[in-house]
Amino acid sequence: MQSLFHLAIHVHDLQAARQFYGGVLGCTEGRSTDSWVDFDFFGHQLSLHLGAPFATTRTGRVGDAMVPMPHFGLVLALPEWQALARRLQAAATEFVMEPQIRFAGESGEQWTMFFLDPSGNPIEVKGFASLETVYAP
Repeated sequence: MQSLFHLAIHVHDLQAARQFYGGVLGCTEGRSTDSWVDFDFFGHQLSLHLGAPFATTRTGRVGDAMVPMPHFGLVLALPEWQALARRLQAAATEFVMEPQIRFAGESGEQWTMFFLDPSGNPIEVKGFASLETVYAP
């Protein structure tokens, strides 16, 4: 049995979060109250609670770019990553790091993109041609 990951974070506005996570990212909404909402975040449980999002700073080096730390995200098979990149681009998402390939032709070849949710929570999504290479040295 595969374990599911659970993450609970703060957002400023539940309706804006619903539009982004449900509408743009395509996540299915689960249980909710007037102060939180759960989403099926690509097979994992993401709980969004009203409150002040965690502070971030651009201290993570990815190639030549500095990306927000801390951040969360997921790893997708390349076709799903490409479909999500197209959805985000069609929604005029402002990227911290545009969709791009890293380590082309090398062990660990991957596609990546960074963006923020409406509350400023940073998200990274990686794509791999084979999920068996995610931990390749």
